Amino acid sequence: MSGLASAQYIQKEYSLNQAGALKLAEQAGIEAQKSDKKVSVAVLNSSGVTLLLLKGDHVGPHNTEASRRKAYTSLSTKTASLDLMKNAAGSESAKNLNTLPELLLLGGGVPVWKDGELVGSLGVSGGGSGENDHRIATEAVEKLGFKTNK
Repeated sequence: MSGLASAQYIQKEYSLNQAGALKLAEQAGIEAQKSDKKVSVAVLNSSGVTLLLLKGDHVGPHNTEASRRKAYTSLSTKTASLDLMKNAAGSESAKNLNTLPELLLLGGGVPVWKDGELVGSLGVSGGGSGENDHRIATEAVEKLGFKTNK
């Protein structure tokens, strides 16, 4: 009986694994290459743990941390970081989101959804603009059969 009672305290989570992180990073590189861009990439699991952090060749070192923070922002808010940036710009109270040290309101971070479950996030930085980074991240996620929204 106690085994059944404790089951109510367990939460099942679906999350990206290492193989998924590697595939997302590879696909982001492919998408960036199509625009002759080189990018840094971060992949987080559903708990916000960094599974992969990859500095792009000839990409400024600041982009590595930026990609991780974009991924964290999109995971934490369940919103693409580009959309969050635009929404915050139009809302007096949401502008304060920029004061949270881990959030980065720049395009390039997207949540990764599978079957209605948030399984992780992808952050891309160094593609020349937030819009480019967002496009690269979105295309990488979608080409692998994931979604960027629920």
